[in-house]
Amino acid sequence: MSFLIDSSIMVTSQILFFGFGWLFFMRQLFKDYEVRQYVVQVIFSVTFAFSCTMFELIIFEILGVLNSSSRYFHWKMNLCVILLILVFMVPFYIGYFIVSNIQLLHKQRLLFSCLLWLTFMYFFWKLGDPFPILSPKHGILSIEQLISRVGVIGVTLMALLSGFGAVNCPYTYMSYFLRNVTDTDILALERRLLQTMDMIISKKKRMAMARRTMFQKGEVHNKPSGFWGMIKSVATSAPGSENLTLIQQEVDALEELSRQLFLETADLYATKERIEYSKTFKGKYFNFLGYFFSIYCVWKIFMATINIVFDRVGKTDPVTRGIEITVNYLGIQFDVKFWSQHISFILVGIIIVTSIRGLLITLTKFFYAISSSKSSNVIVLLLAQIMGMYFVSSVLLIRMSMPLEYRTIITEVLGELQFNFYHRWFDVIFLVSALSSILFLYLAHKQAPEKHMAP
Repeated sequence: MSFLIDSSIMVTSQILFFGFGWLFFMRQLFKDYEVRQYVVQVIFSVTFAFSCTMFELIIFEILGVLNSSSRYFHWKMNLCVILLILVFMVPFYIGYFIVSNIQLLHKQRLLFSCLLWLTFMYFFWKLGDPFPILSPKHGILSIEQLISRVGVIGVTLMALLSGFGAVNCPYTYMSYFLRNVTDTDILALERRLLQTMDMIISKKKRMAMARRTMFQKGEVHNKPSGFWGMIKSVATSAPGSENLTLIQQEVDALEELSRQLFLETADLYATKERIEYSKTFKGKYFNFLGYFFSIYCVWKIFMATINIVFDRVGKTDPVTRGIEITVNYLGIQFDVKFWSQHISFILVGIIIVTSIRGLLITLTKFFYAISSSKSSNVIVLLLAQIMGMYFVSSVLLIRMSMPLEYRTIITEVLGELQFNFYHRWFDVIFLVSALSSILFLYLAHKQAPEKHMAP
């Protein structure tokens, strides 16, 4: 009876997560597109539901909700389903929709989809060879074989996003990095834009007048076509007549310049709005957060470097370790175990909420940046793949943030993985991503004023 009640709670929560994923798909990702393949929507929503369920089970583990055997069963079932989706279902449908967009392969799309999936499986399996992620005794079809490889990809994605976010967040929030923009700068750029537009209009008028004159003289119908015809028309243009080819090239160059000037003008207006916003109470609050995150970024880079150099991985969760250091330093009586449980719950909850929110925002921006009516199904499936791998690897890393007694079932379910490797790998990729982001943002920030000062 207890198992049935626990299962009904899990199924209800999964239905709610599925509904949220369905609404996010319809209201955010596909609001500008017509949904033609409901299988894509179902796969995305199911992946989101089972990904969130893993985080729910982590919280249940800390709070002691549900029976221990029920939690173990749902952990095992949840991992099996999410791995089935990530390794078998999503890659096959990605290949299927890619082949469906190629007209020549349309009749044999099922065969070519299977070939693409087998190619994916080959490279996916070979991915585990260079990394010490498994114990040699695991069989080829064991769940550890799949989790270990999914974990490598997911941890790499997490570290890349975390490294960029740790640097970009203070850069975005802090008013210190805002370049000074005045109304004079904006007016000067707008003046250049208007002058460019006037030149485009003037040249297009010249082209229209020249075509009209040629049409009246009957030269349009007798004009030779093709490449040699264009060379002949350039070489034999009559004195005083307009060279339409050269004028068109000038117009194309001016239109490209006008697009660049328009984007720069919009960027200056956005920067000016950010300067005004930074003077408000909310802007000052985010500016303070920017300084806080910049300190966190420096500390995180320093700790990642220390962990890599000294090959160090913490065995105690950060909350318990921090409380123990504080209590020993102050010399006070304190129930470390009791408070570490509650603070760990709050910390893990914050990590889970911010991870889900941050990933959904990133996925939305990424989808809008590269999607089109033909590629949208493939891109959504790729996002579902990234999302599932990201959340599976989050479980591998969050495990270290939990007190030792709450890791037992998670460790049993995940199997005998080399957990220390994933933490070291995260530190390496995070450090590379953060340093690369610092270099990129420095060059972009340095180049921006020079670009706007150019005549």
